[in-house]
Formats: sequence, C-alpha cells, structure tokens
Amino acid sequence: MPRHHPRRRLILAAAPFTLAGLVLAGCAAQAVASDPTSTSNDTSSTETAAVVDSDLSAAAVLAANADVTTVNDDEWSESDAADISLSGSTASSDSDAVSIDGSTVTITAAGVFRLSGSLDGQIVVAAPDDAQVVLILDDADVTASDSPAITVTGADDVALYLADGSANSVSDASSYADDAEANAAIYSDADLTISGTGSLEVSGNGNDGITSTDDLVVLSGEITVDAADDGLRGKDSLTVEGGTLAVTAGGDALKSDQDADATQGFVAVTGGTVELTSGDDGIAVATDAVITGGTVTISAGADAATASEGAKGISAGIVVAVDGGEVTIDAADDAIHSDGSVGVGGGTVTVTSGDDGVHAEQRLEIRDGEVTVTDSYEGLEAVDIAISGGSVDVTASDDGVNGAGGDTATTGQAGGMGGGGGGEEDTGQSIAISGGSVRVSSGGDSLDSNGSISLTGGTTVVSGPSDSGGQGALDANGDITIDGGELFVAGTVLVTPTGSQQWVAATAAGSAGDTVQVTDASGTTVATFEADRDFGAVFYSGPAITDGGSYTVAVDGTTAATVTEGSNVAGGGMGGGPGGGGGGGRRSPALTPAGRYPPKTWELPANRRPTAGRGCGPTRFSESWPVHSPNGKEKHAHADPDRRRGRQRDRLAGARRPRRRRPHP
Repeated sequence: MPRHHPRRRLILAAAPFTLAGLVLAGCAAQAVASDPTSTSNDTSSTETAAVVDSDLSAAAVLAANADVTTVNDDEWSESDAADISLSGSTASSDSDAVSIDGSTVTITAAGVFRLSGSLDGQIVVAAPDDAQVVLILDDADVTASDSPAITVTGADDVALYLADGSANSVSDASSYADDAEANAAIYSDADLTISGTGSLEVSGNGNDGITSTDDLVVLSGEITVDAADDGLRGKDSLTVEGGTLAVTAGGDALKSDQDADATQGFVAVTGGTVELTSGDDGIAVATDAVITGGTVTISAGADAATASEGAKGISAGIVVAVDGGEVTIDAADDAIHSDGSVGVGGGTVTVTSGDDGVHAEQRLEIRDGEVTVTDSYEGLEAVDIAISGGSVDVTASDDGVNGAGGDTATTGQAGGMGGGGGGEEDTGQSIAISGGSVRVSSGGDSLDSNGSISLTGGTTVVSGPSDSGGQGALDANGDITIDGGELFVAGTVLVTPTGSQQWVAATAAGSAGDTVQVTDASGTTVATFEADRDFGAVFYSGPAITDGGSYTVAVDGTTAATVTEGSNVAGGGMGGGPGGGGGGGRRSPALTPAGRYPPKTWELPANRRPTAGRGCGPTRFSESWPVHSPNGKEKHAHADPDRRRGRQRDRLAGARRPRRRRPHP
C-alpha cells in the first residue's frame, strides 16, 4: 500500500561537459550538452547530471519518491490460514494451493498459510501475478542446502508474519553460481513485508540475507540477519517502520540499488531499533537515505580483516535526510556521505569517522537537531554548508568545517582568518552560520572555505589550531563577513574580518580547558567561553562590543591583554597567512608578512586533476589518488565508481514495468 505520493523531480538543464573526467553528483535531474566548437575529432557525449531539490526535509524527499507497497496485518485474517506441517525432508498440507515434491514445498495460489516444524528443503511461492500470499511462520525452521530457504518467483505482494511467541529461522546454500538470480536466504521477486511479534533468525550463507527485487518493508518483529554479503536489500526501496532489526553483513547492511528510476532506490527508517554491523556501508542507496524516527546504530568497516577501507556509515546517491530519531555511527570512511546533499532537521546524530564526519558533494544544511562529530579527519565538508539551527559539535584532526569541492583543481588553503592563502581564488564555496550553536575543535582550520564564510546569527565557538603551520582558526579564499551572532575564537592565526558587527582580538595564550573572559571598560563581562585546545590568540565578536571601545581579555582570571575594538596587536599568535585570493578582510601588512605561514601544498599530478565543475559537477578521478596533508596522513578521494553510490545519473532515464499499488484500506 502506498506510503508516499510521488512527485517527479526530474528537470532538464543544459551544461557543457566533456566525456572524460565527468562525475555526476547525486541529484535528480538531467543536464545535457556538447561543446558547440567541437571538431569531428573531438570526443563528446551526452551525460545526465542530477540537481537536488532545494527542500532537503525528510517529508519533501519522501514525497518526491515512489509509493511503497505494504501488506498490513489487517488486510488478511489468521483464521483463514491453511496449515503446512514441516517434517525433516518432507511436509504435509490439506490445501489444494500447496504442492509437495520431496523437500520442496510450493504454494501456487493466493491465501494465508501457516508453516510450523522443521524442513531440510525450501519453500517456493509461485502464485499468479495478482496474488497476495501471507506466510505465517509459527516456530518454523527451514534449512536449504543448495538454494534460498524461501523463494518467491510469482505473486503481487507477499507477507511474512512472525506468529506471537514463535521463534523462526531460515538458512540457505553456502554459495551460489555467479549468474544465479535468487541468491539470498529469503528471496522475493514480489513486494515483501515482514511483520508480527515473533522472532526470525536469517543466515545468508551464500550471499544476501533478505532480498526483494521490488519493495521490502519491515513493520515489526525481532529480526536477526547474518549475511555473507548484503543484509537486507530492497531493490526498489527498503523501509523499516518498527520492530528490532540486528544485521551483521560482510557487504552493505541495508541496501536499495534501483538506479533506473530516480524515485526509487531509497531506504527509509521511520521507527524501530536498528543495529547494523557491516564490512562495507551500513546503509547504501542509489538515491535517498531518510531517517525520521527510531534508533539506528551503525558500525561500518569495524572488522579490519574483511572490511572495506572505504566503508561508510550512510552512503547516498542523491540525499541523506535526517529529521528525527537517534543515529550513532562509527565508520572507517565517511560516517555520512552523499553524492548530492545532506539535510538534518531534527533528531540526534553522533558520528565517529576515519575520514569526514558528514560529507556532501553539494549542500550540507543543519536546520535543527543535534549533530556531534566525536572524532574525524575533517568534520563537516560540502560545497555549501548552511547552519541555521540546532546544536553542532565537531572534533577533527584537520579542518573542522570545510567548504570545498565543486570546481577546485587543488585542495587545501592557506592563510588565517581572512584572505585566502597562496594566491588562491574564491571559487564560490560557502559556509553560512545564521543560527544554532556551533562548537569546533580542530587540528587544522576550524572554519575553512575555498569561497566565503558568513556569520549572521547563532553562537559559534572555535578552538584551534594550536599552532599555525599554515592553519587558521577561520580561513577563506573570499570574504569572511560577520553581521550578527556571537563568534568566540581561541586559536592562532587571526586576520581582520569584514561586516557590520564589531569585534576584539588579542594575543593571549592558554591551554585546553582554560576559561577566556572579555570585559568592557566598566568591568562588565561581555563574553565568557572555555577553550578546547591550547591557543595563542583570542577573538570575539558579538552585539555587546561597541565601536572603539576598550576591552580586557583574561585567561583563567589572569589579565592577558587590554585592547581596543577593531584593532590587532603586534606579537605572538596574531597575523594571517599569505595574502591574496579574494580578500576576506582588512589585513595589517605588518602583522601578516608574506610567507610567514607556509601554505598547504596538496597539489595533484596533472593527469589526475579534476575537471572544473560546480554544484552538480563534482569531480571524477581516473583512479583513487592520495592527497598528502601536512600531518602526513593520506586522504583518499574514493573514485572507484562501484564505491560511489548513485553516481551514474544517466541510468535514471531507464523505464520500468508498471506497478500495482494497493491503497490504504
């Protein structure tokens, strides 16, 4: 039955792309072009790019997707059930819709069937295309040696109902042929719904645990899946509305990989308790990953012996939308990754990452909720980052919040709070904080943008880096503008910002845990905050600072400096990186000598540099390339197309067969 009303979000747009070096960001639109100046020797191609809708709320994302088919418990009656008794290598039933051939039990018609007992064989559903088949598992154990335990080859909708108080299990073959279509312990060519209050243990020995080539929905039940490859796979969609789901998978734990239709290929978690342990991605989707409720715990790539180094917590081709629930992720690679955009509008998100905490190749917006990055290489990264509400707490060994991607051919910036370093130009990326609470502790630049940084509201507390070395508390190739909110900085390199709001800056050294206090000439405290890292300079901007006023900065109660609003001071810790790149503020030449803080040089070999693009034109690399950061850590651009979910948006134009959808009763 339908859960959402579909809204196509395919639009046509024209843009010139060359065949080589193009990657398609996760989006949902088509962009086509060729170079009008191309000669007959030029290689050009028509490519499909995707454009993410501006509304990243979970409701809007789901509304843009196809309806989901579900068999609810009130659509059938348990009193109508025909019994099937399983006994060793055979079974028995009085139903005319059940045929038994040795250890294979085949259901050939619509109806409700109760299975109990143990079978060393398989259950097959081969009913008409318009049939609804309900299998009640009532202490049923099915073990197959050379096939799936349950196979659905024909039906419209199939439901597995776990009887109250029952304990059920299925186990399949230890391996499958490479060309086998049915290759999961439970395999369905029809829409599949799982519900009930009993338990189900699934052993996917040869490949996947539970697979539906259409929609897969979990309404309730206590389900445990242990799979050699993917845990649960709903090709068209996978929805979890309730119950308890524990998945251990050698590949992806939850997966939807329909890439021929932009309105399908999504995973939605709206309730229940979901615990995922995966060798590859925890949740992997061709289009959207949506969480609006429940508790989701993901450990991706935790087993070093079998896990992928690129294992991500959540990986989406178009949008990751979190508007509720409690999400906890520990991932070897990015904790949350989207080839398109990420939107957080509620709930609690806590992540630990071996690379980026939250990464979007287009837009990352946080409107509400709590986002905590407890450990990462870079905390938040996207072309455009907008924080308008909620609570954000980021800890990163390199950049804390990084506005990067799109059309940069080299990575890394230099300079301090203000103008871009090393002569780098403003390439249009942005970090905008207009509300909420933001706290960043970083070993590199705390707020770092290849374009601009804008603060108009909220409270932002920045700690780090502890030493300069080309890093700055705030670093932008373009303008850093402060027009509102409060900004607290305990770091090293500082440069004068632009904007209408006043500020004070001082050389003041301290350690992690020290309290920084700013008082005005009358002794009134106007700002107090605690530093998360060692520091050599302090900056504060807020509505209480007046033009030309005198302020005292103290560290743990000891006066460090008395300064005038809007002026730097000579000496340790103050100053900026090498100038250039589009401004960013009024820098004092005496305090920002060229070359004082050498830029990061993350230069790519010429044959591996990306083509320029913006927004929907992030970069494809011919192979995975290491980027050497100043701390010696290699940061990989994961360019393997098999790892970049949903990249090939040109496949979204493919047609699918018509679907029958059962409306709500």
